[in-house]
Amino acid sequence: MKYLCLVYVEEQILNAFPSEKRRSISDEAMSYCEKLQKAGQLLAASPLHPVETATTVRVREGKTTTTDGPFAETKEQLGGFLMIDVPDLNDAIRIAAQFPAARFGSVEVRPMKELGCAD
Repeated sequence: MKYLCLVYVEEQILNAFPSEKRRSISDEAMSYCEKLQKAGQLLAASPLHPVETATTVRVREGKTTTTDGPFAETKEQLGGFLMIDVPDLNDAIRIAAQFPAARFGSVEVRPMKELGCAD
């Protein structure tokens, strides 16, 4: 089953780490993703640019509007994602718990719906 692991971090906390610690966390995350990929469990993963680069798009009554930044003010911001394919939720939770950002942020694990394709 496919799961999307949404990685949330407080950018202020992450940015407060010394640069060598941030580099170490990034290297650890990359190494972990390589391990998952070799095991055939990682379908895609990517960090995101900082939240201030976000643009929120809305369409109301046919009119498109954009707003700088995320939709909601929160303590933690979406910092990246992993798309994984594992047998069950327990495996997805195990993978999320071992991702480095889970130690100072959080990882939301959500099952993905399979889309049916018309033939």
